[in-house]
Amino acid sequence: MLKKKLLPIAIASLMGVGLLPLAQADDQFLDNRWYVAPFGTFINTGGDRNADNGWGAGMGIGKIINEHFNVELRGFYQGFDSKGPGSKEFELAGGTADLQYFFTRNRLAPYAVLAVGGMNTGLGARNVAGIIGEAGVGATYEVSDNFLVRSDVRYRYNNNFNSHIQGGPDDFHDMTINVGFVIPFGAKPKATAANFEAPIAAAPIVDCSTLDSDSDGVNDCLDQCPRTVKGSTVDDKGCPIKLVLKGEHFKFDSAELTLNAQEILDGVAQSLISYPQKNDIEVQGHTSSEGSDAYNMRLSQRRAESVADYLRMKNVPNRLITKGYGESQPVADNSTEEGRVENRRVELIWIEY
Repeated sequence: MLKKKLLPIAIASLMGVGLLPLAQADDQFLDNRWYVAPFGTFINTGGDRNADNGWGAGMGIGKIINEHFNVELRGFYQGFDSKGPGSKEFELAGGTADLQYFFTRNRLAPYAVLAVGGMNTGLGARNVAGIIGEAGVGATYEVSDNFLVRSDVRYRYNNNFNSHIQGGPDDFHDMTINVGFVIPFGAKPKATAANFEAPIAAAPIVDCSTLDSDSDGVNDCLDQCPRTVKGSTVDDKGCPIKLVLKGEHFKFDSAELTLNAQEILDGVAQSLISYPQKNDIEVQGHTSSEGSDAYNMRLSQRRAESVADYLRMKNVPNRLITKGYGESQPVADNSTEEGRVENRRVELIWIEY
């Protein structure tokens, strides 16, 4: 029977499709057009029909769903003669709903197909309705964006529901070979820059040698202490070695810090906590020459301790050593008010061991 003949043909066809080079499809498949697909058919009838082979034609209307699937509605007409004395002409007219699976969407695109539908069988003066199911393999070849050549081979099962149109069995097994073409409607969508996500721009490369984020005179490439307190004297690595607090940081004739001094020391504390250095810090108190040497010595010591106590209260991790120098180390002329203001100061000295 033809059913036995068709099985090895179907297996060989599937193996052939599997051996085709499966190149990668486009990264982004955009085609979802409708199409028409006229075709011609050669039908190899099964032995249970006791009929000659025949020919036919049909038309399909389909839609591309995605990278792998098409759906299609097909109508067809096929004819052939029965064998034996008083032969009659078979006329088959029907339609199917097809689901096509494409292995690739390259120029040569192999696919497998499953179909179900109905068919009217006319034999002489008799007409009977039945159902059909088809399975097969095929391929399309893209000649241009709007014209593809297509061919497939299908096994067809037909059941006519006990109509006994030939006085014998009511289920038949045929093979169809279809050759035609596909005409998609409209322009084929093309991948453009708008179809892809814009690449994230690379962060600009900044030359750190041109930057000095903490304004300490050492560029960011070399600076190992990147948040130095403003006004500090730093070494060649950008780390503070001396900070002078000068101006009106204490109330008159007192060791009590002004609000301005507290704000400055808050910044010092934050820097020392964020970027801790193991160095001990000597907190030095200095005064102008007004008053006696002994009084100025005591005042400078109290002011140094006031600064150290405030920094400890802010949880500065460094060991703080206080020392008052009185008026013994002036940095400006005590004979002028401007000079005396310069001499009233507290210095933080990072001790190197």
